[in-house]
Amino acid sequence: MPGEVTLTFRTATRADVPAILGLLADDDVSRDRGFGVVPESVDAALWAAFEAIDADDRNELIVAVDGDEVIGTCQLTFIPGLSRGGAERMLIEAVRISSARRGQGLGGALIRWTVDRARERGCAMAQLTTDKRRTGAHRFYAALGFTASHEGFKLAL
Repeated sequence: MPGEVTLTFRTATRADVPAILGLLADDDVSRDRGFGVVPESVDAALWAAFEAIDADDRNELIVAVDGDEVIGTCQLTFIPGLSRGGAERMLIEAVRISSARRGQGLGGALIRWTVDRARERGCAMAQLTTDKRRTGAHRFYAALGFTASHEGFKLAL
């Protein structure tokens, strides 16, 4: 059926990296940070980062795919800890849906899939951070059951 979404989620491969970089650049906040252009070729540092994520069983780089098109991404990091009785927590980072595909429920599907992934793995919590300027994202995550429970701090090094 034309226009039908056949959304699947999977671990990213090397072939997905250029599309992921495009999704990361397709964002006003990213452009404000100076990452608004997809490099013509993936440089050694980006390949090294992908290889490190791919080799680490505590990290998963996920793509959301409609047919053959990568339309979304996120990175999941599983963090062991003592503060919750030794249970893992899952950190969700770099969530993006193609700007051309936003408003179709695809981001919600991606986040629900990540929460299911955390449950599969036995995590006690799923957590994420989002830039304070992303007020629409704040409403989006709240509608999915996330609560704004902490104030985050960062230090650029």
